[in-house]
Amino acid sequence: MSDTTNQYRIRQEPYYRTVSDEVELYQAAYSVRMPMMLKGPTGCGKTRFVEYMAWKLDRPLITVACNEDMTASDLVGRFLLDANGTRWQDGPLAIAARYGAICYLDEVVEARQDTTVVIHPLTDNRRVLPLEKKGELIQAHPDFQLVISYNPGYQSLMKDLKQSTKQRFGALDFNYPEHDIETEIVAHETGVSQDVAGRLVSIAERARNLKGHGLDEGISTRMLIYAGSLIAAGIDARKSCMVALVRPITDDPDMRDALDAAVSTFF
Repeated sequence: MSDTTNQYRIRQEPYYRTVSDEVELYQAAYSVRMPMMLKGPTGCGKTRFVEYMAWKLDRPLITVACNEDMTASDLVGRFLLDANGTRWQDGPLAIAARYGAICYLDEVVEARQDTTVVIHPLTDNRRVLPLEKKGELIQAHPDFQLVISYNPGYQSLMKDLKQSTKQRFGALDFNYPEHDIETEIVAHETGVSQDVAGRLVSIAERARNLKGHGLDEGISTRMLIYAGSLIAAGIDARKSCMVALVRPITDDPDMRDALDAAVSTFF
């Protein structure tokens, strides 16, 4: 393995609690190098899942947080000036394809569509990445795999993946875990008791029922871990929930009152 990708290796096993058969399905997809698409709400465990699978498969993981300012050059590479003139620097996608890493494009729809089309040659039988500015064609390493994620709840007609892109991927759906599993996750990640973790999950479940009725998004598992971490650090439970659960997701006074009431019910 090249020294280039050693920094992307995950040295310790990330904690991931399986929910269904997603691990087996992903392993099967990787065995045939199928590009994969992870779909689900923010903070439900998509990134942690990819980290866990990269560790389990013993592959480097190169993660790119996509944004609307990201260009194709940001993904594939560009020429840079230095004291000796110009030199080529591979982008994260080129590094992954060249050396056999898993490349994870997080929230891929945040990138412009003219940027995401550069992944197309890597997601069919060609498995190549043209570096047009350099005049090179990278043949993807046998161990290379491309993984993308996005939150379908945020998509609109103006901001969605093209069908020509979607149909190049296998897909796994993610959602917030069932009550007992999510309680186990929160307790493990924060160190709070099962009882406290269960109360936090109950608050989140009430908030998630308000999605589309005043809330754009429900309270995520990630937010519950933040709240539990504050409680474990000795902060009052109600104040922890205010800081980590209620205030971040809404500025509406009535909605805040409703969520604060839910917190008071359980704490």
